[in-house]
Amino acid sequence: MTDDMYDISILGCGPAGLSAAVNAFIRNKRIIVLGMEVCSPPLHKAQKINNYLGFYGINGQELLDKFLEHARAMQIAIRHSKVELITINEDGTFNLLVDGEVLNSRSIIIATGIPYKPTLPREEAYLGKGLGYCATCDGPIYRDKDVIIVANDAEGEAEAQYMAEICRKVYYLSLYKNIGKLDSRIEMIRDKPSEIMGNGCVKGLLLKSGRVIEAEGLFVLGGETAPDRVIPGLEIVENHILVDRDQKTNLPGVFAAGDCTGKPYQVAKSVGEGQVAGLNASQYAGSRN
Repeated sequence: MTDDMYDISILGCGPAGLSAAVNAFIRNKRIIVLGMEVCSPPLHKAQKINNYLGFYGINGQELLDKFLEHARAMQIAIRHSKVELITINEDGTFNLLVDGEVLNSRSIIIATGIPYKPTLPREEAYLGKGLGYCATCDGPIYRDKDVIIVANDAEGEAEAQYMAEICRKVYYLSLYKNIGKLDSRIEMIRDKPSEIMGNGCVKGLLLKSGRVIEAEGLFVLGGETAPDRVIPGLEIVENHILVDRDQKTNLPGVFAAGDCTGKPYQVAKSVGEGQVAGLNASQYAGSRN
């Protein structure tokens, strides 16, 4: 095994991702867990959980803390980064683009939680036609042009700062509170997005107030990107990743577990599927050595 090759890369640090990590780590696999600062927003916000065996009456934050404590006790680290794109090599291994760095892995476990819900109507129709989910990836395309950034969280600020360096004009619409200090070249828009303007390609954005901002590029940032945008070719059925009983997807070496595979959106299901995915991904990675 080469030093720069992970056996398993786990996308998500909620119940499914951590369960997968624990089970893979026990089997001496070299793993990396990639997740957001808050590993499971739905669990984090749960006031009381009565249906997770052995923890009657616990609240979501307490249960999540126990999961994270378990992982830390096993020296499983979480890298708080977002995977922007995964490509498949000719030998069946994977390249993951993370914060401008390329990581290598023999297998993937997707445990990114509840499927992405589009922020704007008809996002699908404009994807790749002026609309994107990663400004730092596609930024050079819009050099000396006008772009709009719709940010669901503070992660959008760094991407807006980058775009301000190369674009003619950057508009920033925040869908969150407590905005940090932005470059003076970035125009803050105190409004809400309503509809993408264009005819086949993005021409601008209609706001709730009725104002139209004209731009060649539109980026929706923050929140989880739809899994099939991260790994092209991944089979999705009714907005969920299609898996079999071994948590295998249609792509060899790619597994999925938890809410991203479908209802019920329950902790017990996520933990169980994470275990199955961790075991089977470990077996798969071992066969690729």
